[in-house]
Amino acid sequence: MAKWTPKHEAPEPLEGPIVPTIIGGTILWLVLFVVQLPFYGWYEDHGHTWWVWTCLAGGGLGFIGIYYVRRRDAAIKRAAAAEVEAEAEAADVTPVE
Repeated sequence: MAKWTPKHEAPEPLEGPIVPTIIGGTILWLVLFVVQLPFYGWYEDHGHTWWVWTCLAGGGLGFIGIYYVRRRDAAIKRAAAAEVEAEAEAADVTPVE
């Protein structure tokens, strides 16, 4: 088992425009759902109705993802602001000798 243990630490996760990415993906899933609706009969005849419902599920899960990443983004910003405030407070309160 020792040969599978990592020899170095994992890199930091990449940060990017997460909220717009999730919104774009959600919109894409919902557009695909709406585009497939007129062809529902064809999908049903060929046993592929799961394609339609997969797109709807992707849109629904995208809404959950939007909620999650917006809260995460706000929490990261709050933590950064609190850290800056704590550093500023520590800089103002220096011991006088």
